[in-house]
Amino acid sequence: MTAVTTADTSALDRNYTRTTTVWGNATLFAGFLLATYLPFHVLLFTDVPVTFAQILTAFIAVAAAYGVFWFVEPITYFPILGPAGMYQAFMIGNISNKLLPAAIVAQSTIGAKPGTKKASYAATAAICGAAFVHVVSMLVFVGILGSWIVTILPPPVTAIAQSYILPAILGGVVVQLIGTVKNLKSTFVAIVVGIVVVFAIMPFVPVVVQGFKIAICVVLTVVVVWFTRNKQERVDEDDEVFIN
Repeated sequence: MTAVTTADTSALDRNYTRTTTVWGNATLFAGFLLATYLPFHVLLFTDVPVTFAQILTAFIAVAAAYGVFWFVEPITYFPILGPAGMYQAFMIGNISNKLLPAAIVAQSTIGAKPGTKKASYAATAAICGAAFVHVVSMLVFVGILGSWIVTILPPPVTAIAQSYILPAILGGVVVQLIGTVKNLKSTFVAIVVGIVVVFAIMPFVPVVVQGFKIAICVVLTVVVVWFTRNKQERVDEDDEVFIN
């Protein structure tokens, strides 16, 4: 068996990064075109009374409510998912309740520190597995058995599932992430910032904070942790980071 040298590993990593960047940009741009094509098709090729002004107004209304996530989600997901995982995640969707938990569990299982190349590779593999399981389960439990399952489930069970399943998943992700990162200071800062924003700031300026509370919490946490970080901390050679 031929030993793999550091130079070989670096070359493989560069090729992997270059390939995922090219195909990631191409597939995401294709998805962007498909996602935004329909209103312009209706405007240009049908007799539906829709104007460009109406499309623009609708876009601005949605952007005002959700535009903050265009910045918050990439910043918060990137250290965990890595470059290739980000391309996959934003193409597949269901990031916070499916792909992120899968990546965190995979990284925790192999002891990979978030923000490293090892963690990035683990996240990519975990996302592939999560997407495969998701598609198969959708085909079986929704495509084949979906209507039948809905008819036999009592309404109270459905109501409980709708109310508690997502919070339970997200709560488990938070706990798993805290246990994986094992950084008491960052965890403490995030909790304190969240408490301050929700209970000390929102009651006084709810209109301003309501739509941006997540962004405010993320930005404040990142800023505080960054300026209070240990600048002498070193990263093991096996855990080479993919971000500077």
